[in-house]
Amino acid sequence: MLYDIAGLKIQINNRLSYTNGFCEKYLSADQSAVPDITVAVTDEEFYKEKKGSENFADGYIENLCIYRKICNVMPHYDRFLLHSSVVEYGGKAYAFLGHSGAGKSTHSALWLKNLPTAKILNGDKPIIGYENGKFFVYGTPWQGKENFGYDGKAELVSACFIRQAKVNAIKHLTQGEFADALFAQTLMPPTADGAARTLELLDLLVKTVPAFLLDCDISREAFLTSYNAMTDVVKHGTV
Repeated sequence: MLYDIAGLKIQINNRLSYTNGFCEKYLSADQSAVPDITVAVTDEEFYKEKKGSENFADGYIENLCIYRKICNVMPHYDRFLLHSSVVEYGGKAYAFLGHSGAGKSTHSALWLKNLPTAKILNGDKPIIGYENGKFFVYGTPWQGKENFGYDGKAELVSACFIRQAKVNAIKHLTQGEFADALFAQTLMPPTADGAARTLELLDLLVKTVPAFLLDCDISREAFLTSYNAMTDVVKHGTV
């Protein structure tokens, strides 16, 4: 089946039915269009994934392999996977990053609680695309365990790394600090050309999008700390 994902036509030749339902909201209206990307999972890829995911259904395992294969070729289309929870507010995207359990989803929920028009564009695995000097976040069917997200696109205007703390404080990261923290949240393709293009895109990202480190609890004050810094830097165009 042909799907519209991250602004591209993607042909997914899955063997198991799980992916059909999983991606149904992204099904392309024109199934006869020429795909930009075609993916299928080999037996070798499937069984390699299955060895580390024995408690999961086969359809789920194939689905994981499919998204990894899609993301591995995304850099050839100036796109890459960034592990993050992304809030869309006022037509702009704000990305929250950090290691598993750091509180990305919890802090994103604070934005939704305090901003009635805010939405989760993608809760865990969005695609970031570079177009005409700007970075954009694309929603994808792969949204994390909470399954928060929708099929949309918004300009990425700020990023924030989350760290749990008892006192709320925020720091504007230098480009070097942003780059160091960013690598752990990015899927790096296994091919030399894919990895090289990903590094080029990350270099552009740290030079284009302002980034912060937020020490926070789960209070309204924590929300205000990130909101004020992230929206202020956007208003004044500071990178």
